[in-house]
Amino acid sequence: MQEHRRWYDNDPILKEALELLRMQPEDKQIMACDYLLELQENTAKEVIEHIADLVKEYSDKGNRWYDKDPVLLRSIELLRQAPPKIQRVAALKLLLALENQEIEEDETEE
Repeated sequence: MQEHRRWYDNDPILKEALELLRMQPEDKQIMACDYLLELQENTAKEVIEHIADLVKEYSDKGNRWYDKDPVLLRSIELLRQAPPKIQRVAALKLLLALENQEIEEDETEE
């Protein structure tokens, strides 16, 4: 049995969504962050405060690919703190949004 190192490795959809997000250019990552930040509405105040502390601690200092941008860090941490069911739904929506953007770009290039 393979041991998973990252918190999102246990769910293949979540893993795929975050890997795809990681490969996106910065402008698309920012658009995705806007969607992920909407998770704040369903998140407890203590969790949001904890995430704010994490952003201060790790922003531009951590080793994870999303630590380099405070908005991306906050977005991903909100997703990480969400219940598994919400993580999966958010990951599916994120995948669809990123794939739709790629399709739209391909169509405009032709």
